[in-house]
Amino acid sequence: MKKIALIGVMSFAAVAAHAAILTQWDFNGASATTVPGGTASPTASIGAGTATLLGGVTSTFASGISNGGSSDPVTTSPNNYGWNITTYAAQSTDNGNRGVRFDVSTIGFQGISFRFDVRKSNTSSRYQEVLYTLDGTNFISAGIVDGNAGDTWFNGNSFDLSTVAGANNNANFGFKVVAIFDPTNPTAGVYASSNPSSNYATTGTTRFDMVTVNAEAVPEPATMVVLGLVAAAAARRKRK
Repeated sequence: MKKIALIGVMSFAAVAAHAAILTQWDFNGASATTVPGGTASPTASIGAGTATLLGGVTSTFASGISNGGSSDPVTTSPNNYGWNITTYAAQSTDNGNRGVRFDVSTIGFQGISFRFDVRKSNTSSRYQEVLYTLDGTNFISAGIVDGNAGDTWFNGNSFDLSTVAGANNNANFGFKVVAIFDPTNPTAGVYASSNPSSNYATTGTTRFDMVTVNAEAVPEPATMVVLGLVAAAAARRKRK
C-alpha cells in the first residue's frame, strides 16, 4: 500500500509541474468586425492579458488560413482570423518603435515561455525584434524574427524564458514585437522588405495569430513538503 501511495504522489507531482497555456490570443470571431475586444486591444481567448498597438500602427482582422495559414487548427465556427498590423514607419525612421505588445501576469506561475505565428506581406519589414519586460517599462531582447519571404506565414516563433527567474510570479511580465532596421546592414539604417523583389512600404502588413504564453503552476507549500518526503524516501531506499 505504501508503495502504491508513493507512485501516486510522484505521478501527481509530474502533472503539477507540466507547462500549460497560461494565456492565448487566437483572434477568432464570428466576423472580422466582431472579434472580441476589437482591433485596438483584442481579448485573450484563453486566460487573461492585454494586447496593445505600439508607435502609431493600425490594425484590422484578416484571414488566418490564407497563404498556408497559421497553426490555429480552427478554420470555421468561429472564423479563423489574425491580427493584421499596418501603418509602419517611413523608411529609415522610428527603428524598433512600431509593432504590438502583450502583457500577461505570471503571478502563481513559473517556467515561462511564449510563441506566436506571423504572416509577412511582400512590403513589410523583414526583421522584427522580440523583447520582454520584467518591470513593465524596460525591455530585454529575446531575439529577432527573420521573415524572409512575402505573403508567407512564419509559424511557431518560440522564446523560452524558463531560466529567467524574474519572469516567474511577475505581475509586470510582457513582451513586444517591433519592426527594426536590417541588422545585417547596420550602417545603412533601412528597413528591408520581406520579399527581396519588393520595396519596403508603410502599408506593408504583419499578421499575428496563436500568440501564446505557457507556464507551469508554482507548487503549493504542501506539495513541496510531499516532494521532499518522496525524495527522502527514495534516498532511504538507495541506502538499503
